[in-house]
This record gives sequence, C-alpha cells and structure tokens, in this order.
Amino acid sequence: MGSTEEIFHGWMATDASSTLKYQTFKPKTWEETDGETIYPCCVGHEIIGTAVRVGSQAREGIKIGDRVGVGPQGYTCRKADCDSCSSGQENYCPSRVGTYGDRYPNGSISYGGFADSCRHNSYSVFSIPEGLASEDAAVMLCAGSTVYEPLKEHGAGPETCVGVIGLGGLGHLGVSFAKAMGCQRVTAFSRSMTKREDALKLGADEYVATAEQSDWAQRYSSTLDIIICTVSDPRMPLQEYLQLLRPKGRFCQVGIPEEPLPPLDTMPLVLNGTSISFSDSASPGNIKEMLQLATEKGIKAWTQVRPMKEVNEAIADLLKGKARYRFVLQNLGNN
Repeated sequence: MGSTEEIFHGWMATDASSTLKYQTFKPKTWEETDGETIYPCCVGHEIIGTAVRVGSQAREGIKIGDRVGVGPQGYTCRKADCDSCSSGQENYCPSRVGTYGDRYPNGSISYGGFADSCRHNSYSVFSIPEGLASEDAAVMLCAGSTVYEPLKEHGAGPETCVGVIGLGGLGHLGVSFAKAMGCQRVTAFSRSMTKREDALKLGADEYVATAEQSDWAQRYSSTLDIIICTVSDPRMPLQEYLQLLRPKGRFCQVGIPEEPLPPLDTMPLVLNGTSISFSDSASPGNIKEMLQLATEKGIKAWTQVRPMKEVNEAIADLLKGKARYRFVLQNLGNN
C-alpha cells in the first residue's frame, strides 16, 4: 500500500464478542505533526514499524526509514498550562488520547497496530535503539513501561528489596528490570511452582508459590521495600502481600481488576507507614530511559512471534494462558 493512501487495512473488532475481521478503515486525518508507519512487527498498542511518511512539523529526530514505535499513548496536549505535560508526566495528561479506540481533538478516531499501516502523532512516536530487537521493543512500550515507571518512581536500586506479584506479560519484565536496576534482592510471587525456573532465569533471587507454601506470609513478613503487583484477580491475598513490606514500604498496583480489590484491615498499614499506589504506563522520558537501559543490559522480553494472520488463534491461546509470556504478531505482507 502506498504511504499516502487514505484507506488502511487491519484486524478489526466489530462488536465485543466476535473474532477479529480483516477489513478496511479510514485512519485519522493527516496533520503535519504526524508520522505514518508500515510494520514488520506490531501489537494493538505495542507497535514497531518503519516510518514511511513524516510531517513537516513532526518532532525532531524522526526521518523516513527510521525504525520507530508507539505505545498506549496516542496523543497528549503538550500545553504549557497542562500540569502533567509541562512537568514531563504526559502519561497523565487529562486530554490524552489512547492509541486505539479513542478520538483525537480534530474528531478523528485512533486506530492501533493490528494493521498493515498506522498513523500517529509524532510526539507519541519513539525511536528504537539499534541494539533492541523489534519483538522486545514492542512489548516494552506498554508492558515494560508499566512496570518500569513505578520501579523508578519508588526508588528501586542497590539498597532495595523488590517483590513482583504475578509472572506473566508484565511480571516477567518487572523481574528483569528490577534486576537490571541493581536491586539487592528480587522476589517473584505466583500461585504455583510451575514458573519457578522461569523466574530464576529472569533474574529473581527467590520465588514464592503462595498456593503451595502455607507459611509464605509469615516467612517473608517485613522483607520488602517495594512490591509491584501485576495480577488482576480481585481474590488475591492483598492483606498478606502488604504485610511483606518493611516500615514505609510501597505497594503499587499495575494490574487492573474488573472487580473491587479485597477489603483491608487498615490499622496494621497505618502502624507500618505503608503506602498503596496505582500507576499507568510510563512517561515519554521514562520510556526512552527504559529502552536505553534494556539495550545496555541486554534485557529481552520472553515472546512468541506469530504471523499477523493468526491473530484470532493467538487471542484464543492467550485466554487459555498459553502465552510465555507475550505473543507478538508480525506483519508478513499477507493476510
């Protein structure tokens, strides 16, 4: 497809329950701040591709032929009077537009990366370091940045002990980044022992199977400074997880449960000075920093690359828990 054409093709959801269908769509209206991409490897809002059209007012540093990426943030206002954008926290901009399924200020609908071409505001486009494989970079633009942001925010480093709850698409990168940041000890938590060897290969110093080790909460009480929780099960033993924190410890929830979190006995948390927070994907500055750290430390996501035409099969396998630990869909030039 020519880069100036106004009709793109992609795998589209026509309702909330059907499988995806390959069909045409009209991208957002072209603006001179935009960049347009053809992809060798892409996922919905974890997109890697080659820039084939760059607007005359696009941000500096992007040129045709560059390998670039887009994460979950498709647009932010970048206004001087926006507290978030003016302080480098564009990921919390109240006017932000998601990479897909959202609407731009000009009325155009945003579309993601399950497609042969995609068009995005250049200020949401990242240059990908040479030493980072496309399948790794794609996964890091959302999953990686989602765990990197709170690790940095809460001071993960040589004098901290970090726990990562859940060893899946986010959690496996949480373990890798915590280790790369030089944390004193990294402990991975999952329900069973089935992922123990994976966790140790990723860099975890310890592994806890909460459904199989009855004394885990007592054994690891007051041993962690930071906990990153990637699971979304509202039945998780939240009170027990919180007692693993040392005084002034910090618990950050990045998984998004569809139901309310479990009720808490707050007095132990008050007496321990425990902080509970939530976090979105990273700011642009932290995403750039994360990509550079991943390049320097040789961090790799655990991915399974599949042809884009297998998208529906991949989604079915994802729902069955078969991903280890992230499916990446690659555009091979056919459907």
